[in-house]
Amino acid sequence: MVRHVCSSVDELLADATDRRPFFTTDSKSGSEFERVTIGGEPHIVKYVHVDDDWTMRTYGDIGPRPLLVWQAGLMDLAPDLIEHGTVGVAGGLGRHGWGAAILMRDLSDAMVPPGDDAIPIEHHLRFLDHLAGVSARAWGWRDDVGLLPYGQRWYMFDDRMVDAERDLGFPAIVPKIAGDGWERFAQRAPADVRAVIDELKHDCAPLVTALRTTPSTFLHGDLKLGNMGALADGRTVLIDWSYPGEGPVCHDLTWYLALNAARLPMSKDDSIEVLRTALVRHGIDVDGWWERQVALCLLGGLVQFGWEKAFGADSEFDWWCDRARHAVSFL
Repeated sequence: MVRHVCSSVDELLADATDRRPFFTTDSKSGSEFERVTIGGEPHIVKYVHVDDDWTMRTYGDIGPRPLLVWQAGLMDLAPDLIEHGTVGVAGGLGRHGWGAAILMRDLSDAMVPPGDDAIPIEHHLRFLDHLAGVSARAWGWRDDVGLLPYGQRWYMFDDRMVDAERDLGFPAIVPKIAGDGWERFAQRAPADVRAVIDELKHDCAPLVTALRTTPSTFLHGDLKLGNMGALADGRTVLIDWSYPGEGPVCHDLTWYLALNAARLPMSKDDSIEVLRTALVRHGIDVDGWWERQVALCLLGGLVQFGWEKAFGADSEFDWWCDRARHAVSFL
């Protein structure tokens, strides 16, 4: 299915009223938002362009990929499991036509509320089950759309990104925090773990080559709780499709465990087992590859988020370092 892409914001918002700027504290990318009313119902517009969004600069996203994934119909792989809320997209915006406007229903009431409390166990189990369900329906998928390249995911927070954003004066706060975090990581991580992470940050080809020996699927790419919610009908809300593409399901699992660690209602090890069981329930044979992919993706998680873990408690930091050390034998 190929969806229509509007040629302008005027076309996209032809029926909109009461347009006003909108700010969300969870967004750290630099993109702008607008709240509009269409047919009496509230909607949100997200404007994306490489000039404004540091993550798009890092990934060289001039597609832009949120437009491409919508146009290709990939958001609708599992409509009985996932509500993405997107109702329209306009392309060709901004400098060189590299930007887009993403029109979404306002799903605020269903989103995971901000805070530090653990999420309900039933929501946690649902999120993992639906990750397994979507992955199973796209099992073996290969990217012919032009989404985020497989190996590029692990370079998001590397030193080159920090240096590039520093040269721009750090217009967004996250790259600066990442730079400070990597300095802390260098001081805090065990020497053997630090050496492995430093090598992979510079060149993640060994990690990517090893992961390529395991199955791939379609990834959302950013399973943080700020992008997720639970509808009363049992479906999962999943918004902000900025890093979609081909990759290992355990990458999305690792991202979920890393960014949501403080709010998980069960241990990371138990959560990993929940996903394995869910994949089997959805018809995926996990024999022969599961342990390898989990280990490698957890190592990749420290390549991506070692800077963030370096600010955390010893128990959290040590868990990730231990998993990275274990994964070296799979490279």
